[in-house]
Amino acid sequence: MSTYPCINIHLDKITENTQNMVGVCKACNVSPTGVTKLACACPEVGQAILNGGIKILSDSRISNLKKIRHLDAVTMLLRLSALSEISDVIKYADISLNSEAKTLEALSEEAVKQDKLHKVILMHDLGDLREGSFYDEETLALSRKAIELPGIELVGLGTNLACYGGVEPTAENQTRLVDLAKQIETELDIKLQYISGASSAGLNLLLDGELPKEINQLRLGASLMMGIGLNDDPVPDTRQDTFTLTAEIIEIKVKPSVPVNSTALDAFGNKPEFIDRGLRKRAICAIGKQDVDISEITPVDKDIIVIGGSSDHLILDIDYCKKPYEIGSLVEFELTYGAVLQCMTSEYVCKHFV
Repeated sequence: MSTYPCINIHLDKITENTQNMVGVCKACNVSPTGVTKLACACPEVGQAILNGGIKILSDSRISNLKKIRHLDAVTMLLRLSALSEISDVIKYADISLNSEAKTLEALSEEAVKQDKLHKVILMHDLGDLREGSFYDEETLALSRKAIELPGIELVGLGTNLACYGGVEPTAENQTRLVDLAKQIETELDIKLQYISGASSAGLNLLLDGELPKEINQLRLGASLMMGIGLNDDPVPDTRQDTFTLTAEIIEIKVKPSVPVNSTALDAFGNKPEFIDRGLRKRAICAIGKQDVDISEITPVDKDIIVIGGSSDHLILDIDYCKKPYEIGSLVEFELTYGAVLQCMTSEYVCKHFV
């Protein structure tokens, strides 16, 4: 029996999405990595992705990589390593993304200490203004530094797009990444194993046949787990019904739709506004803003109106509902990417694997 509220995770649908994405990528000689951060690296989700044909599992947090280290996969740390966690990076990540010489030196020293060869991908900023060197010469200098250090191996060049600055992956910026990779290979007389072009936001280029053939890695998370890509648009041949939220009704009352003499701020410091619908039948569910942004959830029952909520309460208008809701009834919600992330992060939301 599930404890409510709970997020329902459809593992078979995640595996199905992964199989479809792996097939599409393979046809273009791209080996995708599976990004587990949306699911907080639940091992069950990691295994579902592996069952779909993925070989590398990647995450932004080293604490998440610890959860899936026992799975039969190569592990990659997506967020730049912090100096305070270098020991764990070497211990739990086979590959890490990097943009700082000082960090490379620390990784090198720790890799030698642990008698390991740690692989690194250098990140280059193509205009999204998140991580990576912005100027080509900076990245070239970093690559020279990387191949001189013991205990680490330079295996790739990558970039991040459409996460901070909203810069869309294009054939032009992906070609710039390829050109820089070729410069590194020529100057250092090496062959890079990975040219890591983008996240799920780059799938449009792949599907349209516009991704440069030299790009051989995409970091896929949202497309595998939710079937969405750039601008949260559905990816062809994937399922979007992979996560749902179930909450339990703990009160049903007929009340006015406007508070009496509302003058104070709400619990979050906002001045609430209300639509006067007269007397309405309202239900309270046992979930709140501490668990999920209630503007990011949509009732499956389209007759339900989400009115608002507080830290621990979700208030619904059920006056129009044909279904006879009562105390203890369950209400199901569809979720956005942000809502899934919040529910997976909240310790108060039970994780129910379907």
